Amino acid sequence: LGGTQSLHTNGFDEALGLPTEQAAKLALRTQQIVGYESGIADTADPLAGSYFVESLTDEIEELATDYIKRIDEMGGAVAAIEARFMQDEIENAAYDFARSVDRGEKVVIGVNKFTETTNQKNDVFPIDVEQQRAQEKRVRELKLRRDNAAVTAALEELATAARGSSNLLYPMKTALSRMATLGEVADTLRGEFGVYQPS
Repeated sequence: LGGTQSLHTNGFDEALGLPTEQAAKLALRTQQIVGYESGIADTADPLAGSYFVESLTDEIEELATDYIKRIDEMGGAVAAIEARFMQDEIENAAYDFARSVDRGEKVVIGVNKFTETTNQKNDVFPIDVEQQRAQEKRVRELKLRRDNAAVTAALEELATAARGSSNLLYPMKTALSRMATLGEVADTLRGEFGVYQPS
């Protein structure tokens, strides 16, 4: 309603894996109803000039400006991250949202309103074991035919860059161009940065 340029609708089962055909079709049909049946797309900005929308915009701007001011007062974004400001704000907001859903203050259809008494079993997108084995074989063959010394050197350059303050895009691009796998690049970065552990 605010004149969005694009709209993505997730499949309802994407938290479990790749969306099933049923979930993907439901997401697609949702977009098609919005785009072709509702009439919303007949004008570029259906709510233009709406007092309510403008007041929400002003509220968001005020809150964003306040956040920027607080971050600046901490010494900038890096200092705020190091002080766990952003992480704490995200975690606190998620906690507050969950509590408001639990108390019924925030309505989430199917969770705390219009819930179903029977448990619906959703299918999970099946992974073809043969395709998985074939992909694993392709990766093994790639590792046999590539220049592993060049890959190792590129991954070491990436690790060195990760320990400093360099842009990681270029050493990542070099490693990938030398046929490092995505897993090897991710493992290298995990080795330097660790894995996020929520507090």
